[in-house]
Amino acid sequence: MLNVKWKQQISGMKAYQPGKPIEEVKKEFGLDEVVKLASNENPYGYSPKVKEFLQSDSTNHAIYPDGYAQSLRSAVANHLGVKESQLLFGNGSDDLIAIVTRALLYPGVNTVMADPSFSQYSHNAEIEGAEVRKVPLKDGKHDLEALLEAIDENTSVVWVCNPNNPTGTIVSDDELKSFLKKVPSEVLVVLDEAYFEYVDAPEYKDTLHYVDEYSNVVIMRTFSKAYGLASFRVGYAIAQEQVIAMLDPVRPPFNNTVLSHKVAIIALQDQQFIKECKEKNEIGRKQYVEFCEKHGLKYYPSQTNFILFEVKADSDVVFQEMLKRGFIIRSGNALSSPGFIRVTIGTEEQNSKFLALLEDVLTEQGVFA
Repeated sequence: MLNVKWKQQISGMKAYQPGKPIEEVKKEFGLDEVVKLASNENPYGYSPKVKEFLQSDSTNHAIYPDGYAQSLRSAVANHLGVKESQLLFGNGSDDLIAIVTRALLYPGVNTVMADPSFSQYSHNAEIEGAEVRKVPLKDGKHDLEALLEAIDENTSVVWVCNPNNPTGTIVSDDELKSFLKKVPSEVLVVLDEAYFEYVDAPEYKDTLHYVDEYSNVVIMRTFSKAYGLASFRVGYAIAQEQVIAMLDPVRPPFNNTVLSHKVAIIALQDQQFIKECKEKNEIGRKQYVEFCEKHGLKYYPSQTNFILFEVKADSDVVFQEMLKRGFIIRSGNALSSPGFIRVTIGTEEQNSKFLALLEDVLTEQGVFA
């Protein structure tokens, strides 16, 4: 096996580490109930209309799906007001990131991104042998001027995670507008908007018009977060037709399932559900902000369904102690944010229970008197 001609770049690389599975934690600690607040899933699940459909669905799963995703393509195009030929569908946003990197990155070129940000940008770039240029966040936000300075004649892609994962912070429309004007036209700008539906800040605007204005802009969105369809794996990209035409041959055939096409269409039709989830999320977000302010803990002003905040203790220890108490979260050590934890905003009841237990843990750790 050692004699196989492995790609040099993957030597020593580690696979993506998702949050621990609920069943594994139940078994490990002998718990009857475990709440997962690690992967930013929607605690309210998906639209009741999707549930109703799934109970009566008679899809023939022996047949390959439509590789062009025509029915979903038409629904999303109609919802966004774009041409069908401006869309690319992926097996979640992760698939889209892999498609972009495979199409544009190789030894000799570089890619620019914030740090910390979503790990799959650098992970996929390293696999392709491209140079990765990470620009530190400034107060938890993208430092756009520094990103611009990192771009040179060998830069192929620049990533803007907006809102950013893991900090939940945003790039305002004014900031983005100024940034896009200065990025060279031959550099692809990927705006990853996985948490787009949760944002309520007035300075954050819909970016779709930038696709018309700039041939080098790609927007990525997903059905995994607010729509609650994480297990169905549907992400989509929006760009000018010629950009999509270049990326599409890199896409694996049949990269969505028949069922995922159907449920995404139904979920898209229930915007009232999205509105209600957003409103509940805002209430939950305030619970965490109040907790942090009460205890003098630094937190990043999140515009997502998660929050990254300080615990003034070893992140891994806090992670483990909360695990024992039935809550799966993310240690900041895994997110280049030691001394912090990232927590998905759950239901009001879940949040209250979590914060009460966290207070106990931090008292035991000597953080609180």
